[in-house]
Amino acid sequence: MKALVTGAAGFIGSHLSEALLVKGHSVTGADSFDPYYSREIKEKNLRKSLGEPAFHFVEVDLAEPAAASALISQGWDCVIHLAGRGGVRRSIEEPAAYVRNNYMATFNILESMKDSGVDKLVFASTSSVYGNRRNGPFNESDSTDWPVSPYSATKKGCEVLCHTYHHLYGINSYVLRFFTVFGPRQRPDMAIHKFVDAIVRREPIERFGDGTTVRDYTYVDDIVAGVIRAAERVEGYEIINIGGAQKTTLNRLISILEEQLGEAAVIVEKPIPAGDVMQTFADTGKAKRLLDFSAKVSIEDGLKAFIQWYREEQIP
Repeated sequence: MKALVTGAAGFIGSHLSEALLVKGHSVTGADSFDPYYSREIKEKNLRKSLGEPAFHFVEVDLAEPAAASALISQGWDCVIHLAGRGGVRRSIEEPAAYVRNNYMATFNILESMKDSGVDKLVFASTSSVYGNRRNGPFNESDSTDWPVSPYSATKKGCEVLCHTYHHLYGINSYVLRFFTVFGPRQRPDMAIHKFVDAIVRREPIERFGDGTTVRDYTYVDDIVAGVIRAAERVEGYEIINIGGAQKTTLNRLISILEEQLGEAAVIVEKPIPAGDVMQTFADTGKAKRLLDFSAKVSIEDGLKAFIQWYREEQIP
């Protein structure tokens, strides 16, 4: 397979590129090095893939129509579109950046695919589109009409665009809703990374709420396995949850980290921010049927792997 991976310098994209190369695929990675977090981190993420002859990298801003067109027109067996602005809280502060980097970039990719005859897309969406729900597990047929942050609103908009371009132009699209991805190379603004860093340095951690919020943590290798199977099988238009299908409270997460780090966390309780949701919890039955996917890595084993990476890579 000749694959284009957008967001290839990011957390998930760099792992995906490496896994595709191991499987013998030809990969072109694209990234704009958006300043959401350090370019140095992203360049480090790319190092392993850049040493492989089957990998090519291009720096490109897909929110620019001409740039997207030039890239897509090279022809691909599958476009795996992971690029975009993440982060619920930041999206409330900078909504225009999310409209540009998420919605407009995806629009440009779809327009370019239409014009170039490239007809297979895997798009990275998010569990955030389900909104602030207390019941679960979340099923793909559930309503997603009530997003609670600009981030989730732009991702919902991208899902609708993918459906429209499938309906009008026959672009085969699998929309994958990722559930709270974690593991080595996780973005420095994400909770697990921030908690580990603070506990190791014996600094306070901020716990938003009383610790009873719930997340369906999904290890990055499981996410990558689901994405690759989607790229190999994409046909028609489908929305598919890719999650761990297990619930972990925030308090439980902190307890596991304390146990594995051998340090007690100093907790400062803060109000739950606007845009945050009370829980995420994936129904992965559809992923099992269409992709033969089920998560393999437990929260405990995944955190061990993250901590090992952190100790090797992050501590000066």
